[in-house]
Amino acid sequence: MNKFHTFRASSLRGEPIELSFYAGKVVLVVNTASKCGFTPQYAGLEALYQKYRQQGLEILGFPCNQFGGQEPGGIREIEQTCLVNYGVSFQMFEKVDVNGTGSHPLFAYLRTALPGLLGNRIRWNFTKFLIGRDGSPIKRFAPITKPARLEPYIRRALGLDP
Repeated sequence: MNKFHTFRASSLRGEPIELSFYAGKVVLVVNTASKCGFTPQYAGLEALYQKYRQQGLEILGFPCNQFGGQEPGGIREIEQTCLVNYGVSFQMFEKVDVNGTGSHPLFAYLRTALPGLLGNRIRWNFTKFLIGRDGSPIKRFAPITKPARLEPYIRRALGLDP
């Protein structure tokens, strides 16, 4: 079992989820925020999820309030943004820290496994990490990278393109 599959996180409603549940799936991990200039990316992420979930894509959204206080709300506010405003149907998790000593262990791992251009810190909301079916980290994408630009990488990871 790859290290990615050894982590656990709590859903937005507080239920523990073992990431081993996603073994055999291609996973896109995203740190999100409801009041960010990149928040409209929820729509693009949902479009990718709808297009590729039958082929094995899972998207895991982790709200984070570490960047400009752009995720100040609780469960209801996050649900309002994700579900009502953007129709998000992929798995959303409890709010986490992605940097610093209190960062969620999954993000501490991903930051090290896939460092960014300026080191392993996450610089802003909507940083994206693509994980292969075997749990191996494949690629990190900057917040400015629109979800549609990830499609070739997702297709390759799903085995749909050479």
